[in-house]
Amino acid sequence: MRTDKKRSRENLTPLMALELLKAGNERFVNNIKTHRNLLQQVNETATGQFPFAAILSCIDSRTSAELIFDQGLGDIFSIRIAGNILNEDILGSMEFACKMAGSKLIVVLGHTRCGAIEGACNNIVLGNITALLSKIKPAIEQETETLKERNGNNPLFLQNVTRNNIFLSVEKIKERSSILNDMENSQEIKIIGGLHDIETGQVIFYE
Repeated sequence: MRTDKKRSRENLTPLMALELLKAGNERFVNNIKTHRNLLQQVNETATGQFPFAAILSCIDSRTSAELIFDQGLGDIFSIRIAGNILNEDILGSMEFACKMAGSKLIVVLGHTRCGAIEGACNNIVLGNITALLSKIKPAIEQETETLKERNGNNPLFLQNVTRNNIFLSVEKIKERSSILNDMENSQEIKIIGGLHDIETGQVIFYE
């Protein structure tokens, strides 16, 4: 499979870009890999890159976006940070990906059994981790269904907080970046959330 070229990327709509990720994840789940000549992709991307999507995911070693979406060099921008949280630098990276580099899709990708989510739910206080986990607190506060065992030992509570964290990040992208919000309103891009199940490999998209 050849690296995505500028011309073919420009012909993609945001929905078509999403379908590419869905198809790639289906291949991953079924253990079918697209044949790629990585050295050829190195040569093809040496003078430029034309990724069709930007994916904000966790640093968890089981959630590599390139792998779970079966993508190659030059296909996607991969932004990784514990808990797939949002900050000013990540927003700037997304603006670069879409406004400057032409990506058509932003995905905030959470995952099951996330250590950062669990740590925030357990009120972990440890060095710089404390400030990072504090950015997940709004997702915890928004979870009002669970009245007992509101901690990392409750799977349902963790699941709800994980989803809230994804949805809140999507909302914050639109609230805090007029560039990306305007691009979505004009249908140049799409901003959505997704959840990667680390047990099955499947990604559910919240469209």
